[in-house]
Amino acid sequence: MGYLDPPEAVSRRFPEGPQSAASARRFVGAALQGVATDLVDTAQLLVSELVTNALLHARTEVEVGVSVSGGRVRVGVGDRRPGLGLVPHYCPPYAGTGQGLALVEALASRYGIDTDDQRKTVWFELWPDGPPPPSSGWQATLPPCPPGKNVTLVDVPSALYSAAQQHRHALLRELSLVLPVGHHQVVTPEDLVVANDISNVISACMAVALEEPVADTDLRSLSLPLPADAAPAVRILRRVLDLAEEGAREEHLLTLPAQPRSRVFQEWMFDQITEQLAGGRPTAWTVLPREPEVSSSDLVPWEAAHVRAGRVPTIAADEGNRIIAVNGPAADLLGWDPDDLVGRRLTTLIPEHLRRRHSAAFSSMLLTGRTRIVGRSVPLPALHRDGRMVPVRLYIQAQETADGRTVFVAQLAPRATTSLDTPSAPDRNRQAAVAEPRGVHAPAVSERGRSTSGTGRDLSTPDRLSLLADMGAELSNILDLDEGLQRAGRLLTRRMADWCVVDLLTEHTRVDRVCVVHRDSRGLHTAAYEGPLPPVSETSRGPLARVLRGAGPLLLTGPPPPGQAESALDSDYLELFRKLGTGSAVVAPLRARREIFGALTVTRTAGGRPFTEEDLSLVDDLVHSLALGVDNARLYQETRNIAERLQRSLLPVLPDVENLQLAARYAASSTTAQVGGDWYDSFVLPSGDTAVVIGDVTGHNLDAAIAMSQLRSMLRGIAVDRQEPPAEVLHRLDLANHSLYREATATCVYGVVKGPAQGPWELSHSSAGHLPPLLTTREGDTHYLEEGAGLLLGMDTDVPRRTAATMLPAHSTLLLYTDGLVERRDETLDDALARLRRHAADLAREPLETFCDELLIGLGADNADDIAVLALRTTPVT
Repeated sequence: MGYLDPPEAVSRRFPEGPQSAASARRFVGAALQGVATDLVDTAQLLVSELVTNALLHARTEVEVGVSVSGGRVRVGVGDRRPGLGLVPHYCPPYAGTGQGLALVEALASRYGIDTDDQRKTVWFELWPDGPPPPSSGWQATLPPCPPGKNVTLVDVPSALYSAAQQHRHALLRELSLVLPVGHHQVVTPEDLVVANDISNVISACMAVALEEPVADTDLRSLSLPLPADAAPAVRILRRVLDLAEEGAREEHLLTLPAQPRSRVFQEWMFDQITEQLAGGRPTAWTVLPREPEVSSSDLVPWEAAHVRAGRVPTIAADEGNRIIAVNGPAADLLGWDPDDLVGRRLTTLIPEHLRRRHSAAFSSMLLTGRTRIVGRSVPLPALHRDGRMVPVRLYIQAQETADGRTVFVAQLAPRATTSLDTPSAPDRNRQAAVAEPRGVHAPAVSERGRSTSGTGRDLSTPDRLSLLADMGAELSNILDLDEGLQRAGRLLTRRMADWCVVDLLTEHTRVDRVCVVHRDSRGLHTAAYEGPLPPVSETSRGPLARVLRGAGPLLLTGPPPPGQAESALDSDYLELFRKLGTGSAVVAPLRARREIFGALTVTRTAGGRPFTEEDLSLVDDLVHSLALGVDNARLYQETRNIAERLQRSLLPVLPDVENLQLAARYAASSTTAQVGGDWYDSFVLPSGDTAVVIGDVTGHNLDAAIAMSQLRSMLRGIAVDRQEPPAEVLHRLDLANHSLYREATATCVYGVVKGPAQGPWELSHSSAGHLPPLLTTREGDTHYLEEGAGLLLGMDTDVPRRTAATMLPAHSTLLLYTDGLVERRDETLDDALARLRRHAADLAREPLETFCDELLIGLGADNADDIAVLALRTTPVT
């Protein structure tokens, strides 16, 4: 080897095979006897990485040469494929593959590559002291991307690509190492060679494309110059990876399966390459419809700061099931300080009866690459620090960090929602009545009342009218505040502004930035700008404070002067302008019912066409529509919250019965802003028997909740007073229902459980049009109790009702439920009931609390209707 310096140079050839990496390591250690230990250790580490790279990619015999001169070590690793260039690519320190060249760059004093017609040699030098001469680096490599046909990948999220690439390399690396020794023969050696080669070509071309400078966004459109005949090789690569994924899911490989987002992204990339090489047109990653767990909506790399700045209770955990970020709202909800939660296991926040199943589900997700609840809204309990249960609706999304890891981000919505933070009438009136400060002038600000007419410079009169009409249409049927603001923001940034910001007053003159929208939100985490702001104080003199006191709309032809930032709120607003790159802006108050409750800010970035006074009247007209929509949404949310709290307050505390276990769950709809009439009840009759009730009033509004409370109270009164068979109790309830001012139509099951502490037990029940109770034995046998069925309440009181009797075996579970647990638009009721039977059978031996929670997790995700569940289990007294 020409670079070695005899007689202190030695070399040895090693055959193609995984055992050669360890042999080369031992050879280097023996050749460097007498050299400083730290240099020997480093040399052995680097040579094992380089030999492994040569074995994986060159697939020839390897020659390792070692020389020592003046205490300085030089090691070279040669292979017989000089035309195969190196493919250096970024890998984070924890990645399982791709570290060879990165380690050489980090640890070697000098490094480089020598090539000739027969051989390629990658070398490094280790210098014990003194600065080494400049390194030649890897510049001698051949161009990695051969000429051919360009393939365009549109809207590539860099973080997701990094995760997919790392996983692809890990699978191919493991297959290459295990195949020669006869383990896991899922692919042929010929296919594996093709797969490795084309994977390296794709990685090299992507690395070159990603080096091109782009705007501050994670989404990029990349042009890859791939060989024109690469499609068959890409199909082989895809087949090899599919087989490897199957082996990983069956735990035949050490590499874990890909997470759904990474897997689907890679399939999209391969589809784009093969289709475009065949003459097809590009299709953007962001426009493809997908399942919830592989949604393309979360395009920004995960950052802890995004979680901490959010207004929605949010917790993030890593692949080790540890909490890595939590915001204040989530910590407050669960009784913790945010800093105390970071670093703890996620099971800290999971009730004891669900921890084992959570750990099993989390491990299953990592081992199989399949998720149960990611991307779905699931009702379940969280554990408060004081030990009590907090009913929440959990929404988990998988996100990628900038360096390719997967993070699981969970948003927690309390199922017993509280009223929206809105200022009281006296506070709002006082805020609106505060006099404008005198003697304060802002040279960059002008003010104009709504009586002045004119059209915006950018919009013609028809365009202006169209924008006003579209704003009204966007907000007319939106009852969810956040959704309405996002729609309005997207409309404004699409038609007249670069940024749109909405700030709302809350209690005690505080301000909450509830919505920030950018014209091109791809790759911009606008939620990072949202959150609580400082209060409007007596010293607040800035544009936002003035507008919240009733001024405006205001035209800002530049950022507010620094000297105007006399309060924390003013400083925050000035900082927002700096972050948004604002060149001009209009700030206008949101008014409803003669009260100021917020402000709209629309901005244009510096360098673009600025806002002028001609735009003020248009913005003023727009904020009237926006204010009306926001006020309606807030009023609706307040009404809904009142109704839901009323509904929850009427749900009973279950009795403590010696020989029976009772558990119940209630979850409001995850997809509507309406309240239903679902209810459950259980109480002990004077005879000592236990009554169980489930019901559902027709409708989703406050009237349904009121009717539910009336029926529940009447049924309990009739049952306790009469102690008659269930059919007679329901008949009397139906008669009483007809006497109500607003007669309700409802379904209901009323049952009575009788039996001594040791058993046997008998259930007598009657149903008024309700879904049949489900009986599940300890052995997992299931049976629907369809006897005793009758008409709905409110239909015909003359039709007789029936009572059915059923024996309840020891340790069996009786389940009463409302239709929200089972009914789905895309399946028949028979299929839905069969699915419930399967879930119940699987949970037959679980504790009753786990039984109920797992039913809601498995069947209640994304429920379009309210769910009420009442479960009873017979437990003999020993």
